[in-house]
Amino acid sequence: MTVAQAVVEYLSKQYTVDSVGGQDFRERLIPGTFGIFGHGNVAGVGQALKQYQQLDPTIMPYYQGRNEQAQSHQAVGFARHTRRRQTFAISTSIGPGSSNLLTGAALATTNRLPVLLLPSDTFATRAADPVLQQLEQPYAYDITVNDAFRPLSKFFDRVSRPEQLFSAFHHGLRVLTDPAETGAVTISLPQDVQAEAFDVPEEFLAEREWRIRRPDADDEDIRRAAEAIRAAKRPLIIAGGGVLYAYANEELAKLAELTGIPVGNTQAGVGVLPWDHKFSLGAIGSTGTTAANAFAAESDLIIGIGTRYEDFTTASRTAFQNPDVKFININVAPIDAYKHGTSLPIVADARKALVKLNRALGGYRIGADLEQQIANEKKRWDATVDEAFDTRFTPLPAQNEIIGATNRAMDAQDVVICAAGSLPGDLHKMWRVRDPFGYHVEYAYSCMGYEIPGGLGVKRAALAEAAKGGAQRDVVVMVGDGSYLMMHTELVTAVAERIKLIVVLIQNHGYASIGSLSESLGSQRFGTQYRALDEEHHSFDDGDRLPVDLALNAESLGVKVIRIEPGEKVIAELEQAIRDAKAAPERGGPIVIHVESDPLLDAPSSESWWDVPVSQVSELDSTKQAFQTYTDHKGRQRKLLG
Repeated sequence: MTVAQAVVEYLSKQYTVDSVGGQDFRERLIPGTFGIFGHGNVAGVGQALKQYQQLDPTIMPYYQGRNEQAQSHQAVGFARHTRRRQTFAISTSIGPGSSNLLTGAALATTNRLPVLLLPSDTFATRAADPVLQQLEQPYAYDITVNDAFRPLSKFFDRVSRPEQLFSAFHHGLRVLTDPAETGAVTISLPQDVQAEAFDVPEEFLAEREWRIRRPDADDEDIRRAAEAIRAAKRPLIIAGGGVLYAYANEELAKLAELTGIPVGNTQAGVGVLPWDHKFSLGAIGSTGTTAANAFAAESDLIIGIGTRYEDFTTASRTAFQNPDVKFININVAPIDAYKHGTSLPIVADARKALVKLNRALGGYRIGADLEQQIANEKKRWDATVDEAFDTRFTPLPAQNEIIGATNRAMDAQDVVICAAGSLPGDLHKMWRVRDPFGYHVEYAYSCMGYEIPGGLGVKRAALAEAAKGGAQRDVVVMVGDGSYLMMHTELVTAVAERIKLIVVLIQNHGYASIGSLSESLGSQRFGTQYRALDEEHHSFDDGDRLPVDLALNAESLGVKVIRIEPGEKVIAELEQAIRDAKAAPERGGPIVIHVESDPLLDAPSSESWWDVPVSQVSELDSTKQAFQTYTDHKGRQRKLLG
């Protein structure tokens, strides 16, 4: 058989096995393959997929896509919803087809989510040299475009000979299924090698199980952690995505309820507790709630569980102002367990560590005064969100009102999807999540254009979940016009497969998030509005708005579109439109709901900060003022060694 045929059949026989919380899972690691075919893979992986489709379509289902990067985003969305037990493989041609995957590789690795990338490469034999689309480097002739994947992948290999296939895929899938190491796994396949025939050992094509590694916590580490918690005056838990991947949310709730220790969550950790849980302070950091940030400022012990401490989480290391603050970091990845110089790293699965910690903390509880402060801060923030969600009866609503309407119209088990712009920050602080699977915001890479393909990947996983008797979930993508224009092409994929993906498309005529950031940094929203060019001043800031009709664009792709016209009833009509979309047939295809907003109406303040440097010298008064504000915040930044 050919190398490509061996790859396809091998991938069809790989299974993940997991046991967690009394549940046992055995699922196909790679349930399907995406591919856009060109001269790198059409006669290799493309031929193999076609051959197996004719023999038995269930061996390795093939899925179309309209952009290689978007295909990777679909795989990542699918992987997150399946809690990293499943993902897709993506086959590309050489050159631009392969390099289109680079952003997808970076996104997967940054988010610690598995995706298997199979970019084609130039001839291993160099029989045709240079080949069409080949990158030539005169100082290193063995370098190809695919070498750009090396710093973006958690594992990289190039199969230059058929015999290398065995070790490349064995170690690649080892990394793919390792919760501490997972990310983009890239195995480069030269186009001539893909089509080369060789003898394949039966053992390579036999079924193989990959057990998800869930290391237990060391007893001495747990003892020391419990001792530190008992000695703390104001402990605070920061819960990240690792809590969800470990199915540790029930143990986390038990810890909070037994001890009274409040919980703040990162972007990836939204859903670890319901929004109205007594001890949930909600989002923390630069896009956090005032409740979580007020408590964090005075905390003397931070218990990080499954978080990588991104700068939004720590408010660029200004969130924790107690001079005696210490850190306990529980994480399956050592790089995260040791962050902030902690003297108490616990390298372990979050759930297993919490089970032991709950036992060790029997009888411990924070003081009644702290519990009252938690209640007061939650009440204050809930009132703030209620006010932000309240309809103002203006022709163009604030984004806050649109979020509130979407939140109210969705059911508890539905999933909201977002990635970039001003929406992720506003969703993080205000979205009222009620289900552990109900919130999916890609914010580790915050990639514009992720929303629609990522949402499509989540919807694929949700459909598979429902087919197995699980929850029936609608998937609602919230996307601004900037991100929509970056990568809306996977709507065509949803049309082709008749997948119901609900998209709330917010038109605000520019980059609202960076516009607001630019203004706060003294750059006066420069280059962030969609305007016609003023040729006299060579400016895009003051010209007429562009006559772009994104609703008509979506309609031209075969999508059903609901237009919400500006006016006093816009929010009520938006809520009804989402409910109507939810009631539409499951296999009826995607639905886009188009609504305009006012980008100048901000969300409630987090009373926090994010470090983006400001020009130290400037001719602009606005920049001078912004630099003084920046200097004041910079003085609060800490090394956080403890």
